[in-house]
Amino acid sequence: MKKHCLALDLKDDPKLIAEYELHHQNTWPEVQASILESGIEEMEIYRTQNRLFMIMVTRDDFDFSRKAEMDKSNPKVQEWEHLMWSYQKALPLAKPGEKWILMEQIFKLS
Repeated sequence: MKKHCLALDLKDDPKLIAEYELHHQNTWPEVQASILESGIEEMEIYRTQNRLFMIMVTRDDFDFSRKAEMDKSNPKVQEWEHLMWSYQKALPLAKPGEKWILMEQIFKLS
């Protein structure tokens, strides 16, 4: 198992943030199935103000590129991503079209 941590911002609007959270309390079953099929075993999203932090636990063979290709060929996932982008705002360091940014681990207490 591997752990990946990612960050993304939301548009800084309390109404939009509340709607975004509501969507995640009712995530579409097709989207959940796609996440699991890609090799993601667990996923959690946390929020402070408009900053999001995602923790993913994946199988060892999980590949972000393969997940992206799966997402591109899934119309329901594309519909979800389009809807979520209406709430999300790329981090300043994001490349064009990039949403979630993979974070680098800098400390671990074992």
